[in-house]
This record gives sequence, C-alpha cells and structure tokens, in this order.
Amino acid sequence: MASYLQIENISKSYGPKVLFEKIGFNINEGDKIALIAPNGTGKTSLMRILAGKDKSDSGGKIMFLKDIRIAFLEQEYAFDPEKSIFDQIMSSSTEFTKGLDQEHIWEYERRVVKFLTNFNLSDPDQKMKELSGGEVKRVALTQMLASEAEFFIMDEPTNHLDIDAIEFLEGYLSRSRCTLLMVTHDRYFLDRVCNIVMEMDHGAIYTYKGNYQNYLEKREERIANYNAETDKVRNILRRELEWIRSTPCARTGKARYRINAFYDLKDRASQVYTQKQVSMEAMKGSTRLGTKIVNCKDLSFYYGDKCYLDGFTYNFQRYEKVGIVGRNGAGKSTFLNIITGNFTPDMVSTDPNEIHEGQGLMTGTIERGESLKIGYYHQSGMSFNPQDTVLDIVNDTWLLNRFLFPHEMLNNRIEKLSGGEKRRLYLLTILMQQPNLLILDEPTNDLDIVTLNILEEYLKEFGGSLIIVSHDRHFLDKLVDHLFIFCGDGLVKDFVGSYSEYREFIKEYEAEQRSQARAEEKAAKEKAAKVAASSAPEPPARKRKLTYKEQKEMEQLEKDLEALASEKATLEESLNSGSLPYEQLQKASERIGQIIGETDEKELRLLELYELQ
Repeated sequence: MASYLQIENISKSYGPKVLFEKIGFNINEGDKIALIAPNGTGKTSLMRILAGKDKSDSGGKIMFLKDIRIAFLEQEYAFDPEKSIFDQIMSSSTEFTKGLDQEHIWEYERRVVKFLTNFNLSDPDQKMKELSGGEVKRVALTQMLASEAEFFIMDEPTNHLDIDAIEFLEGYLSRSRCTLLMVTHDRYFLDRVCNIVMEMDHGAIYTYKGNYQNYLEKREERIANYNAETDKVRNILRRELEWIRSTPCARTGKARYRINAFYDLKDRASQVYTQKQVSMEAMKGSTRLGTKIVNCKDLSFYYGDKCYLDGFTYNFQRYEKVGIVGRNGAGKSTFLNIITGNFTPDMVSTDPNEIHEGQGLMTGTIERGESLKIGYYHQSGMSFNPQDTVLDIVNDTWLLNRFLFPHEMLNNRIEKLSGGEKRRLYLLTILMQQPNLLILDEPTNDLDIVTLNILEEYLKEFGGSLIIVSHDRHFLDKLVDHLFIFCGDGLVKDFVGSYSEYREFIKEYEAEQRSQARAEEKAAKEKAAKVAASSAPEPPARKRKLTYKEQKEMEQLEKDLEALASEKATLEESLNSGSLPYEQLQKASERIGQIIGETDEKELRLLELYELQ
C-alpha cells in the first residue's frame, strides 16, 4: 500500500504557546483519518502547513507521493462575490484543469453540474454574493469533489451544512476509494466515514484504528498506562533519592551517569497526565421560569415573494427541549429571530400596506412570558473587538478558568484566539446570564468533541426550556424531545422523537412510496397489456383494415420518429464536441431527455397500429 504522505519533525508555536513540537506521522493509500484535538491545540495550523499556506518552525519534512492529485478544503473558502457559482468554481480550478484537453475539461464541468445538483444548488448562474454560509460551503465541496483527487484534506467539512448535505457528503466519502485526512467534530460523520482516529494531545500524535468509541476506550488505556508508568518511575526515584542523599560530602565521587539519570527520573516522575475539561458546574442555575414561555398563533413571515413561515401556531412549554432542522435557507434562523423579537421595526412590517423595500412582512401574534429570560447563541457568533483581551470580555477569572482560559491566556487578544476558543468564550457570555429559555443556533460549529460532550451533559440537566438549531445528529439525538421540521415554503411539521427516529420514519415512508409507485407502474403495464390483448387483430380471415385516419396517423408517426432520431443524433454530436457553452449544454441535455420520452410514446402507438393491420 503506497504511502501518500510522510511528515517528520514539524513544529508550531505562537509566542510562548507550543501547539506541537517535532511531530511526525504517515498516511497510506486508503486511510480515512479523523484528526481530533481540543480547540486551540493546532489542528487548523497543521492543515495550513500541509496546504503550503504556513511553515513549520523547526523545518522538518512534508513529503507527498509524487503525481497524486491533492484537494484541500479550508474552513473559509475564498471567492469573488461578483462571480456566478459556475464561474467561481472554474476560475478556482485552474491548477487542476491546467494541461487537460477539451474533452476532459468538459467532463470536469459535467461533474461540477452533477455535484451542484446533489447539493441542491440548482442555479449555477447565481452570484456568489447571494449565497448563505452553508451554500458557500457546498460550492467549495463541489469544487473539491469534482476534482476526483486521490487525497482529500478537509478542515471541518460539515460546518454550516444542513443535514441533507451532510448525509450526501457522508455517503459519497464512505463509498469513495479516496484517501482522506479531515478535522471534524461530527461524531456520526466520523464513525460512518473514517477508519482511523488520529489524536493530537499535549503536542504529540497518537493513532487509533477503528471508530470513535474504540478511540475513547484505547485513549483511556493509554492514559492509564502512562500514569501507571509514572508511579513505577516514582518508586525508582525514591531509591535513587536515598542514594543521592547518602554521604553528600562524597557526592563528587559518585558516578556522573547515575547522577544525570537521577535528574531525568525526577523530570519524568513529575509528568502526570491530566486532561483539562470545561466545567459547567457554575452554570447550573437558571432564572425561575413561569408557566408562559412563548405562545405563537397564526405566525407568518414573508420576505419579498418568499414565504419563510406560514400560519405557525404553537405554545412552547416549560422544560421542553425542541430541535429545529431543515435545509439551508428554509427559515430556521429567521424563526429564531421572530420568537426572540430580534427583528427591529425597520426590518419588519406588520402591515402589508405599509411595507418598505428591504422589510419583511410578519402577521399573526406572539406572546412572551413576563419571567422569560432568553439566552440567544447566534450562529454568526458574537462580534468581539479583536483588540480586546479575554478578561475584557468576561471579568471573572474563576469562570474563565472553568472554561479552559487559564491565567496565562487572560491577557490574550481576541484576534489571537482560535475559532473554537472564540466560540467557547461566546458560549460563556450566554450561560453566565442564567437564562431560562436557551436558544442555540448551530452551537456545535468550531467546538471540539470534548467540549461538545460536556455541553451535552449540561444541557440534559438544564433547568429551563431549550431550542436548538443544529446539523449535528448526535447532538440532537442526545438532547431533544421533538423536532420542528422546516420543509420550505413556510411549512413546519412537528415530529415527536429523536432525529435518528425521524430519519428512519422518512426512509420507511420513502420506501413505501417507491413500493406503491412500482405497484402502480405494474398495474398500468398489466392494464396496457390487457388493452393490447383485447385490441389484438383477429385471425387472418377476420382481420380488419386500418381506417383512413389510422393509416394517416401511422404515416405521420413514422415521419416523426425519423425526425426525432435525426435531432437526437445531432444533439449528441454537439454534446460530445465539448465546445458548447454551459447554458446550451444544459438545454441540449434536457432536450435529449424529452426526445427519448416522445420516441417511446410514438413507438408504442405505432406498434399498436401495426398490430391492427
């Protein structure tokens, strides 16, 4: 099995903070690796070094197998806002398409269109500036997947994606023979795609074959063995300490190698493995919650011609935990802004006769309880001043320490924090308010898996009501009682159960629909066969002649079929030329589909007429 990537002795530090030091590892063909580490320990820095966008402090070696195609997916996709989706992908693919002949470029364009369709981006001519964050991520993924590279390197590929897009990507990567190194916090995605977990811990790399649960078990074994070894070293150290203290005046005569070994033992004996974790104990309180939370009656919301909410009625209950799912752009975040009153009057009108440009229209009623105290964690995060320090944001050193901001980090400027550290700080600012209705819009983005596990346990015991918008299926399964499914065009369905139960329900429903469709198709064919049998020609002695009208119809059908065959051949020749512009390419493909349908219909009728003769 070929070695696709070899890394030796690479390091990265920021000031006094060492992220990793002289690490090395190997990735072989077919490996699908999930890189796991706490926020701020260097995952993205490592990815950037591999992509050639940063350098190792200690030199070292990064050796990719010669001539393999490599595709990188960074967390932030650089794009030209004025370009269309299709043009953006093609202009960003020059390195990949360089040297390809026209036929292979056309094949790449066809794959781009296919992946855009799979990711529900139906208009390749749409401007990049009009896309949501999730749609931009789908464009970046399309560019990467269409390249059909042998080695994908991906930093948080599921961030900002809706669940449908995640499940498509999950299915594609699990079936693909590609080699993969990715950073992810999505535990279901990790288990269904990856066969190796690589952990970056205390500046070193540890590799575990198998799934996430196996990683947790083997990791505990590693830590227990390390600490047990530390205990043995301490016992040896005691004996050596007695020796080093004996006859101190004769110390100069003691063996130098044994004295040096003593100090090495002393250093090793002080190394006890401890894993710092976010502590939620101080956040367990919440403001008393009354009987009325948020009552919605006939709520509708329109922006321009698009309906985001249509006649929604629901009274939120005390202590309930609601999950909200749906495709990007279906109105999930808009809904949160409505129930929290986060829209200002200049953004929303309640009178259709007085709506101004740029305003949405909201109708219906919404009532909020008098004792309601909302903590709203926005998907976009908090707008920190990059020059502020951690202590400027939260002036409580005890709480900061509980959220893994030790004393040496308190004066770090916000601009120096990792994405996950900023998210963790933002979450602290929300929880310390002790809300009784906690609303979390995509809380799992950029949080490491350890923090997510602890957050889940905290939310399970949260003493108020909880509303979660998330694409993290594991997170939803652990926490919610029921789901609001945003289906698009303002339709919201309530499903009682977990997300996994909902997906099973959908799969069973879709299987039932397919079965019903097959049964109906079979019945239609049987009916057609009976009709054909009943209209079969009589034996030769009793055979009837075609009517004049039927004769003319048969002649016309023969001409039509000849014309359709000629048109189809011409279109196929144009498609194979690889010279058609994208719009004409799309129209030609659609027309061929129409021709096939028309041909089948006319051939069937012609066959019926032949049998009448």
